[in-house]
Amino acid sequence: MAEALLMPTLGLTMTEGTVDKWYKAVGDPIAKGEAVVSISSEKLTHDVEAPADGILLAIIVDEGGEKACQGVIGYIGQEGESVPTETTEVKEEVKEDTPLEEGKTKTENKQPVKHATNGRIFATPLARKMADEQGYELADIIGSGGNGRITRRDVERFVPLTTGNAAPQTVGEGLEGMRKVIAQRMHNSLSQTAQLTLHRKADITNLLAFRKEMKQKAGDNMSRSTLSINTLLIKAVSRALKDCPEMNASYNGEEHILHESVHMGIAVAVDDGLVVPVINDVDSKPLSQIGADFVSVTSQALDGTLPSNLYSGSTFTITNLGSAGIEYFTPILNTPEIGILGVGSTSSKLIFNDLKVIEEIQELPLSLTFDHQVVDGSPAADFLGRIVYYLENPYLLVV
Repeated sequence: MAEALLMPTLGLTMTEGTVDKWYKAVGDPIAKGEAVVSISSEKLTHDVEAPADGILLAIIVDEGGEKACQGVIGYIGQEGESVPTETTEVKEEVKEDTPLEEGKTKTENKQPVKHATNGRIFATPLARKMADEQGYELADIIGSGGNGRITRRDVERFVPLTTGNAAPQTVGEGLEGMRKVIAQRMHNSLSQTAQLTLHRKADITNLLAFRKEMKQKAGDNMSRSTLSINTLLIKAVSRALKDCPEMNASYNGEEHILHESVHMGIAVAVDDGLVVPVINDVDSKPLSQIGADFVSVTSQALDGTLPSNLYSGSTFTITNLGSAGIEYFTPILNTPEIGILGVGSTSSKLIFNDLKVIEEIQELPLSLTFDHQVVDGSPAADFLGRIVYYLENPYLLVV
């Protein structure tokens, strides 16, 4: 049976991608794992590999064409094999390019409308149906798909205006590509959650001494990434999440899910935007594996080679601005997660110890943003306290 080549999901904001270049023509032989086609979404690019040996039976989306994530862009199989006929999903996506004329939306919502300059509004059939059911004007919704097409996710994230005299929604106006999508995502994160940020410093003097001691004892038998601050911090956060499982959760406005495993998202700045590669199951991995995974996913995210399945599925996110000299900040939730930890720049401080002797300590500033709809301030503070506890007692990170 012919196997489908699918449009992968390359980033947390991606809903569809563009076929940049086919490396093979129909009829060309292909080996399993060989790159068949290059696709992109805003600033991210990715090669789709063959899932099996065979020949390229059909190209469904030509170069320059777009397809929704997980949609079929081509087929691979054996010579003479038939290609599956169009499914309902494929037929509906063809309809996406049918413009909805200005003023012809089915809703009766009388909110102010900012129409596209050419009077054409593109939307998927499902997005139109959802907007109709919610009483939304499609012209009020900013589309994140190709050509500004409105998708199901755009309708789900849309926050309607509450008064007839208010100005029309202009989130992302004047921006393009990834920057526009991130603008809308950040706006929706803030508008659909009750975000509160707590700040606290951790004394990492013992942590730094622990790193030095372990490096001396292990020598060349231990990689640098195993004892990096990022690795130790990820481990400390994962331990704290297991102690406070209410923080390892997601909430989309309708469903509240407590996750058993900890999948850590790591915010990484790329050209003109931000992506969040994921390290899966950090709660069950040793420091050496977490360190290796951290280096792998962040470097691949930067050069655009990260597998598509590692751009989603995180249950909690860490974002670090320490290298920029920032102390405290207010990170925005990577929804539907209910928590994100911001990490600032380490600083020195002189204190009186228990013997009333002045000594120097090293402090790491932490900023925890959480959704107050789901978690109250006291348990969130307890969770932040557990992170600090593990950072200040580093030997607990290796047991």
